[in-house]
Amino acid sequence: MSQPEKFLDLPLEEVIGDRFGRYSKYIIQDRALPDARDGLKPVQRRILYAMHEEKNTHDKHFRKSAKTVGTVIGNYHPHGDSSVYEAMVRLSQDWKVRNVLIEMHGNNGSIDGDPPAAMRYTEARLSSISSELLRDIDKETVEFIPNFDETSSEPVVLPAKFPNLLVNGSTGISAGYATDIPPHNLAEVIDAVIMKMDKPDITVPELMQVIKGPDFPTGGIIQGVDGIRKAYETGRGKIIIRGRAEIESVRGNREQIVITDIPFEVNKASMVKKMDELRIDRKVEGIAEVRDETDRTGLRVVIELKRDADSEGILNYFYKNTDLQVTYHFNMVAIQDKTPKLLSLPLMLDAYINHQKDVVTRQTKFDLKKAKDRAHIVEGLIKAISMLDELIATIRASKDKSDAKKRIMEAYGFTEAQAEAIVTLQLYRLTNTDITQLQSEADELRTKIEQLESILRSEKKLLQTIKKDLKQIKKTFSENRRTLIEAEIEELKINIEVTVASEDVLVSVTKDGYIKRTSLRSYSASNGEDMALKEHDYPISLLEVNTTDKVLLFTNKGKYLVTPVHELPDIRWKDTGQHVSNIVQLDKDERLIQCIPVRDFKDSMNYLLFFTKNGMVKRSEFKLYDAQRRSKALIALNLKNDDEVVNVCQTDGNMDVFLASNKGYGLWYHESEISVVGQRAAGVKAMMLKDDEFIVNGQVFNDLTEPSIVIITQRGACKRMRLKEFEKSTRAKRGLIMLRELKSKPHRIKGFFVINENDTLCFETSNGNVHSIFPLELSASDRYSNGSFVIDTDNDGVVTEVWKEAVYQKPFNEIE
Repeated sequence: MSQPEKFLDLPLEEVIGDRFGRYSKYIIQDRALPDARDGLKPVQRRILYAMHEEKNTHDKHFRKSAKTVGTVIGNYHPHGDSSVYEAMVRLSQDWKVRNVLIEMHGNNGSIDGDPPAAMRYTEARLSSISSELLRDIDKETVEFIPNFDETSSEPVVLPAKFPNLLVNGSTGISAGYATDIPPHNLAEVIDAVIMKMDKPDITVPELMQVIKGPDFPTGGIIQGVDGIRKAYETGRGKIIIRGRAEIESVRGNREQIVITDIPFEVNKASMVKKMDELRIDRKVEGIAEVRDETDRTGLRVVIELKRDADSEGILNYFYKNTDLQVTYHFNMVAIQDKTPKLLSLPLMLDAYINHQKDVVTRQTKFDLKKAKDRAHIVEGLIKAISMLDELIATIRASKDKSDAKKRIMEAYGFTEAQAEAIVTLQLYRLTNTDITQLQSEADELRTKIEQLESILRSEKKLLQTIKKDLKQIKKTFSENRRTLIEAEIEELKINIEVTVASEDVLVSVTKDGYIKRTSLRSYSASNGEDMALKEHDYPISLLEVNTTDKVLLFTNKGKYLVTPVHELPDIRWKDTGQHVSNIVQLDKDERLIQCIPVRDFKDSMNYLLFFTKNGMVKRSEFKLYDAQRRSKALIALNLKNDDEVVNVCQTDGNMDVFLASNKGYGLWYHESEISVVGQRAAGVKAMMLKDDEFIVNGQVFNDLTEPSIVIITQRGACKRMRLKEFEKSTRAKRGLIMLRELKSKPHRIKGFFVINENDTLCFETSNGNVHSIFPLELSASDRYSNGSFVIDTDNDGVVTEVWKEAVYQKPFNEIE
């Protein structure tokens, strides 16, 4: 009968937790993170060891990569062939590894991200510096463990005769840990190791006198010494890496940007494509062509510029918006004592020094044992030659080899090792000269044993041995630094002219919130007529501005937004604009009341005046409204209860203010009466109001121009008055009457404007008709009349809305 199956009844959390814990431990220790001693991940170590075992070294011929990959998988690393081959390829890529550990013939990928050829096509061998990682591995310098199927053994760590972790760096992601250790210059790192041996408590700033910072295989420029120091002190830090670019003059009064280095781990083809896309999308102006001229002589990307282009500005734009400049984050995690640890530079150097002490001690013990063993045998051979005839007689009388060994050991006191050497001695060694050779060998061995024993006795001698070895490696393999280090991170300032084609355009804004920019050609083709408008909508501003300018849009709810002109939709004159809700979200009953163009927030028009329906006025500095955030409408002033803004005006600080209420009162005073307050403040009382009275409009003007005051009432009356009819007063007064009060059907002001000679007023009546009037055609009235009727309300309905016709303006012509 078969045994009943046994099932364990375990909670899912426990099983998943246990299995994931085991998996994580494996990923951390045996896959993704490098060892702090030799700087290698297990797969890399296995590849190098397998090639060493197969004698696939730098002094022999290249061998097919597939053969090496097969050996690694069959003997040490039972995983997919692609993972082994990819690791092998990376070790041969001189744009990813500072000192390549594998030399490869054939296509091993490219800095453009091209894939390498399949492993059946490429050939590889260990590089000469790799032999320094593996040197003396056969001298029991490192611990060996059985391989996965226990048919052979593999090293736990390589002897690593140079500090590979810092020289070649490492990158990897495991469960809960990631590592990013940048490559460094071999000569600098070796100098730092020697400094650390000489002065164990050395500080990071002292170490940084020799180890300046990372040295990337792709060169480039590092900015931010503080970031390097922080990383060396803590294991974490941030630096900026930028490509090396020069601005060169070419014929025809033009310039070009030539890039000769790109940042580490950046895909050149992707970077060049991004640059060309920015040119095609016209995100940056002034580029004629982007060319990749890289060939076997070196990397070279050329950005050809148009005549008079801002080359510095374009280069800064590329630094900011492409991978020509990237941020590198140090995260120096490595496995130490089977545990992942975040290591500072001194800790890394200590880990390497302790490893070398261990390796050299083991190596010395191995050499010492070998030397002692040989000295013992040489001693036996010298003794044997001195009694040769007796020995020969004894051996001839013996039955076989083992009997001969036994006899000479008993007769003459030789040890087994000596007896073995004697019986296997070849006859030609019995010449007279051989004794002198043996004597000199014995002397050499004695000296060597003394040296080796002194190394084991003295830590100082041990360190001297390590230093001597390191200096020899430095002499053989050191190269000049490729990466330049700059102390400060440069702040990138980009002139807007670089990113935006400078062009004069017409910006139109309507009351219902439709906004667009139109080319002057499209406007001229229509003679400024046939503007596309929705029903009951009208333009509130028509401004000729430049694409490098901005516009400020104000709403009746006291909000505003700053929009660069070049970001406005480019729409033909005869087509409807885009609604402002596509730029920012507005409330349901919110509408635009004013559009103010801005070339510079520090220009001569210093203030903004806000007039509200409930009789408040606010004056603030214009420059406060320069905002970087454009994702939502910002607060221009604080409104209380159901108040709303009726007008926003820009002033130079020396203007007059005129307000009119619906019940026919007008108040005139100088703007200096209004104190200047902050951006979000509510303001002060503008005019004294009675019950059911509100401000229709507030206007500003320069009293030197002698403007006219024009009002339109709900009953269709229009009245023009001269400014001299009024007396200048002070803020928050009742003002002067502008209408004669009637018992029945009193006139109420629907529209009020300060008019100059070419202004036209428009108004809409309750039956939907729109009328226009040229106020200067009306004769001037005194303050006590109700003006002239311009429509018949019985036929047309009462006046519902009044506005000043928007005229084509060139606001910056005076400034220019």
